[in-house]
Amino acid sequence: MNIKILVAVHKNYRMPDDPMYLPVFVGKEIHPSVNHTFQGDNTGDSISKKNPHYNELTALYWGWKNLDVDALGLVHYRRYLTMGHSKDLSTILNKEQVEELFKAVDVILPKKRHYYIETNESHYLHVHEHEPLEITRQVLKDKYPQYLPAFEKVMKQTSAHYFNMMIMKKQPLDEYCTWLFDVLGEVEKKVDYSAYTSYEQRVFGFLSELLLDTWLMTNPQYKTVEVNRVFLEKQNWPLKIAKFLKRKVTGHGEH
Repeated sequence: MNIKILVAVHKNYRMPDDPMYLPVFVGKEIHPSVNHTFQGDNTGDSISKKNPHYNELTALYWGWKNLDVDALGLVHYRRYLTMGHSKDLSTILNKEQVEELFKAVDVILPKKRHYYIETNESHYLHVHEHEPLEITRQVLKDKYPQYLPAFEKVMKQTSAHYFNMMIMKKQPLDEYCTWLFDVLGEVEKKVDYSAYTSYEQRVFGFLSELLLDTWLMTNPQYKTVEVNRVFLEKQNWPLKIAKFLKRKVTGHGEH
């Protein structure tokens, strides 16, 4: 199989040696001089200029529109998929493992992130501006009503496949991206994010984290499998827990 896993990156950073992984510098159109080594997300058909609002999705869009592959994936420069637990680039998914998984499934996902004491919807509303979520709900209701039941179900759950990470065979990827970028495009027309903080202006990247499961749930013909997600750097758990509790009390903060 011709498989490419895009590594969304926005600064100089170490990358996997495996040629299956393709580093893509996101927001290249905005920062043309930052890096000259990695593939930019601004060639061919691209939405590179929207990176401040779409996050790593500008890499996904670029790969979807410009690469001819049998399967396409998206990971992050510090966050990868793996069969193990080691925080080492040498242990992340390799081509042989991906091909073996694809013998039985169509989509490879990271294990879900669990919030336990709050739903996906309450978590989103604690962390982010409320309006974009309501507009997303309305866009689905008006244009894709068949997806609304799954969306509401995802909203009520306490876990989801976050981080915009996945590897998909060509057909489901094409169908997912066609739907995803149309939904986000409709929401973008209706949201005035000009007064949002720079963090909150990344709104469409945040919304897409909830739309992946919405799409998968509505398209059960595509079989999925979960693998481990590994963060290469040490995480400050006391700080993360403190931020989480602050959000619960104040309704503000990053996730």
